[in-house]
Amino acid sequence: MGYLLLILGVLLWSGAHLFKRIAPARRAAMGASGRGLVAALSGVAIVLMVLGYRWAPVDVVWHTSGGMQHVNNLLMLLVFYLFAAAGMKTYITRWVRHPQLWGVRLWALAHLLVRGDLASLILFGGLFLWAQISVGFINRADPYWQGEVKVVTGKEIGAALGAVLVMGAVGWIHGLIGPSPFGG
Repeated sequence: MGYLLLILGVLLWSGAHLFKRIAPARRAAMGASGRGLVAALSGVAIVLMVLGYRWAPVDVVWHTSGGMQHVNNLLMLLVFYLFAAAGMKTYITRWVRHPQLWGVRLWALAHLLVRGDLASLILFGGLFLWAQISVGFINRADPYWQGEVKVVTGKEIGAALGAVLVMGAVGWIHGLIGPSPFGG
């Protein structure tokens, strides 16, 4: 039952987010109500993924090394920075076209370094694939891109500080509901 819910959650998340790319005219015709639908489907998808992941058996696909936890944490700090950079248009957005989708891909890879079970492969691998497909659709629809030209130093500092604070908060919560990313 866990694997089924997990797969349905990943597919629902992917479908809800790719709808705009696959059927842009239909999504545009929905107007603002389309955002509500995507948000609702995303919420259901998250619940399905969380329950599916928690209920799935631990079927080891590959063995992981405890030493990779530090690499995972470093990548996660970069992930939180990329998410902040996307909204704040920081310095890195001069060179990185899709900072949030890069963040999702790095998040997935970081977790696969420390989790080698089938449920993790489905969850993190599935969301990595969704992010990769999303980048392809966006780049095909708009192949010409120019990075941000105006960067404010204060935003850069805010994004870096925010990444550290959010990483600490997420790590603390993660430790309460699952394995602690900081050991112990």
